[in-house]
Amino acid sequence: MSAHYYTNKPETAHDRKTWTYPLLGKTYQFITDSNVFSRDTVDFGSRVLIEAFSDTDLPEGAILDVGCGYGPIGLSLADSTKRLIHMVDVNERAMDLAKENAQLNKIENIEVYESSVYDNVTKKDFAAVVSNPPIRAGKKIVHSIIEGAKEHLKQNGTLTIVIQKKQGAPSAKKKMEEVFGQVEVVTSSKGYYIFKSYKI
Repeated sequence: MSAHYYTNKPETAHDRKTWTYPLLGKTYQFITDSNVFSRDTVDFGSRVLIEAFSDTDLPEGAILDVGCGYGPIGLSLADSTKRLIHMVDVNERAMDLAKENAQLNKIENIEVYESSVYDNVTKKDFAAVVSNPPIRAGKKIVHSIIEGAKEHLKQNGTLTIVIQKKQGAPSAKKKMEEVFGQVEVVTSSKGYYIFKSYKI
């Protein structure tokens, strides 16, 4: 059985590649490898989230990127917001790449560590949680990201996720409304929706 990008210790042979991609007006270098999500380019959903995210109405504090992969969301937001970004993933290969990509792009305001959703996240006062959820890991994981966000946010903090309509956007939106009492559609593009909820 081949390993998925949400496998903890991928055993597939390495196949590293380096490429560049522009995000928020700056060109980043990324190193990727086999068994990481979207290894050939920054995936469209992540791009939509990065472009839509704003921290202007957030309280002070760090941001948590759940399911960070090799780092495009967390690293670009660390660069643009200048906040400390915690980046977590279950895939050791992806985490190693995220650290390497941080060094490659000279981004220091990050902390990368292993965590299956929030299992190893001890901080409870994030200004925001962001996620491009691992859809292939199943609806239960996606909903656990939504449900667990609330207890890891400070007052007026936000959860922002990107999800494709055909991959569960309606149920994710409903779950965010149940957990937070409200949800807004920040933007949508080509079937991808950016949902945001506030911890009130």
